[in-house]
Amino acid sequence: MTPKTKIFADYKPDATNWITLASGEYYPDILVNACELYKPVLVLFGQLLKSSESSTRLFLQIAEQTDGWMRVQLARVFRKYVSPETPVEMLKQKSKAQRICDEFGKGFRPVQQVQAAFLTRPIPDEALCAILWEYKDRGKKGYDLTEKFFALFRSTFPDLSLTGPERAGKDILMGNIFTKYPKPDRPVDFIIRSPSNGEVLAVGLARYDSDRGGAQEDDRTGGYRNCADEILGYAKKHGLRTKVIFINDGPGLLLGSMWSDYAALERTKAGKIMVATLRMVPERITREWLES
Repeated sequence: MTPKTKIFADYKPDATNWITLASGEYYPDILVNACELYKPVLVLFGQLLKSSESSTRLFLQIAEQTDGWMRVQLARVFRKYVSPETPVEMLKQKSKAQRICDEFGKGFRPVQQVQAAFLTRPIPDEALCAILWEYKDRGKKGYDLTEKFFALFRSTFPDLSLTGPERAGKDILMGNIFTKYPKPDRPVDFIIRSPSNGEVLAVGLARYDSDRGGAQEDDRTGGYRNCADEILGYAKKHGLRTKVIFINDGPGLLLGSMWSDYAALERTKAGKIMVATLRMVPERITREWLES
């Protein structure tokens, strides 16, 4: 009798054995390096602050910085001191500086108050440096996961084509993969193709969940469901056997209803959607499944 093929839900009773944990850094050990890295940022912020007649002018001066890394760090400091309600992603974009001032400028903290608050803190400010340090490796765990998946997959299937950014890099856009795709700017993390004719066997996303719960659970699984429905709908319409793979890992999977939500997502299109942690890849992603 052929044994039943395990699905994601079957792993839940011993879920902790199927996730991998990324290594972290200890506090306060990070402070020496954090202060060394971000002291120049705080010094420059102080200089720009002194030469600005308003908080709006301070932000425009930050936006004029030619060094991209420094500009982003200064924008993060600006957000903490001047405008915590301004979306951080907007602050990073140099081209939107004037728009930010127009839309959020009325809520900027007055420059005199910013100056007074800034002078109460030491240089380097350990607390702020520690906060900025948290941003430094944001996304690194996801990059590590993708890199490990690529290495594992290629060692198992050396003849199959696996493409995508292995660490940092531009996402693959579905419009560049399929002709007349309904949402051409849909980003995905990897594509698996047949070695014989280049047929797309699977489209995949990889995410590391360090900490997730509440509304974030609904956002993630809801977004995944929309993505899968879109890809599989296109595949069905065009007679393709393309499948969808979600590589998810990390302790966030153990929080709330996340594991059950992913299991439910997999069941919506049995045989066409696979959710797997890195440790599940060798026994779940098989050539038979990919080519079925």
